[in-house]
Amino acid sequence: MHKLFSPLKIRNVIFKNRIAVSPMCMYSSIDGFANDFHLVHLGSRAVGGAALIMQEATAVSPEGRITSYDMGLWKDEQKEKLKQIVDFIHQQNTQAGIQLSHAGRKASTNRPWEGGAQIQSDQRGGWRTLAPSPIPFKEGTEKPLELDKEGIENIKRDFLSSTLRAKEIGYDVLEIHAAHGYLINQFNSPHSNQRKDEYGGSFSNRIRLLLEVTEIVRKAWGEEKPLFVRVSATDWVPEGWNNEDSIRLAVQLKELGVDLIDTSSGGNSSQATIPLSAGYQVKFAEEIKKATGIMTSAVGIITSTSQSDEILRNDQADLIFMAREMLRNPYFPQEAAHELNEVVEWPVQYGRAKRSPKV
Repeated sequence: MHKLFSPLKIRNVIFKNRIAVSPMCMYSSIDGFANDFHLVHLGSRAVGGAALIMQEATAVSPEGRITSYDMGLWKDEQKEKLKQIVDFIHQQNTQAGIQLSHAGRKASTNRPWEGGAQIQSDQRGGWRTLAPSPIPFKEGTEKPLELDKEGIENIKRDFLSSTLRAKEIGYDVLEIHAAHGYLINQFNSPHSNQRKDEYGGSFSNRIRLLLEVTEIVRKAWGEEKPLFVRVSATDWVPEGWNNEDSIRLAVQLKELGVDLIDTSSGGNSSQATIPLSAGYQVKFAEEIKKATGIMTSAVGIITSTSQSDEILRNDQADLIFMAREMLRNPYFPQEAAHELNEVVEWPVQYGRAKRSPKV
C-alpha cells in the first residue's frame, strides 16, 4: 500500500488515509452561523474520500472574526447546523475537525472579493480590533487595542467555551489556530509583540498565551481525541519568528499533549516576501518532525498524487493538508487512489462511475 493511503491512528481516532482538507475560510456565514452552503461545501469533500475535513477558521468571539461573514462558535445556537454537517461527514466514514481562531489585529475587514481592506471601528460594519501591542497590520490603518490582563483572560475563556461546544457537537479533531498572523501568532512573534509584561519580551513570555490556551483546551477536549496546533513556521521577515522558534515551541506543545503541528507560514507581516513554489513549506514540517518527534502535516502548493506520496514516503510529514486543490477537485482522493491502483471506498451512489483498476 502506498503511504498516502495507509491509515493513521492518533489517540482513539483512525484516519483512513493521509489526505486532509485544509481549513479554508468561505466568508459565507451570517452572525457566525453555518448554513446549507457549508453543508454542501464540506460534505462534498467528505464524499470525495478525504480522511479529515477540517472546518474553516471558526471564531471564538464576534470580535475574533476576520470579517462579519466568518464562521463562529461563541454561542449555543450555532451548534445545531454544525451538528448536521458533522453527522453527514461521519456518514461518509470521514473524520470532522474544527479550527478555533481569533483574528486579533487582522479582524474587521471586508471579504477578499470585496477588496479585503480593514473596516475602521467608526465605519459601518467595523469594530476595534485587539492585539498584544497597538501595532497595525498595515501602515495607515487603525491601531488595535492592546489587550490588558482582563482581556487576555477573556480570550482564554472564549477558547474554553468554544472547545466545550465543539466537543458537544462531536468533532473528532480540534485545532488551535496559531498561524497566519492572527491573534496567537501575533503574541508569539517579536514582529508584532512589543509588550513589557509576562506576555511579551522573551520567547517564553511571548508563547505564554498559546501554552495557556493549549493547556485549557487539552483538558476540556479530553484525552481521547487529537489536538492539533497550526503554526506559521516563519514570518518571512528579518528579526521575526522563524522555524527554530517553531521547533522550540513544538517541544513544549508536545509536552502539553498536542499531537500534531499543522505547519504553514507567513501572514504576520504585510511586508513579507514569500518564495512561493511547489511544496515550499514542506521543509518546515520536516524539520519540526525530525527535531522533536511530534507528528506534523504539510501544506502549501501540494497539488499532485506523486508529490503527496513522496512527502510521506520521505517521512517529511504524517498528513497532507490540501486547500486550493480541494476547491478545484473535491474528488482528488478518489483520483489519487486510481492513479496509485489503490482500492478505496467509493460512494455506492456513484458506483456506476467507478474506474476499473489500471493495468
